[in-house]
Amino acid sequence: MIKWRKSSYTGGGNDEAFVELTTVVGEVWVRDSKDPDGGRLEFGRETFAGLLERVKRGELRL
Repeated sequence: MIKWRKSSYTGGGNDEAFVELTTVVGEVWVRDSKDPDGGRLEFGRETFAGLLERVKRGELRL
């Protein structure tokens, strides 16, 4: 069974929307909490770390 966790960087206030993350065999999977049976994004760990760095620097807005 895959254990998903809520991202600490999503939601806010009374917003019920957030993304969930899990790691599976060297990858990071991301899904929408409102649609857990829907699609997911799959990233290699290095790619995901690079994405987070770009968001932190303000280069991307999610």
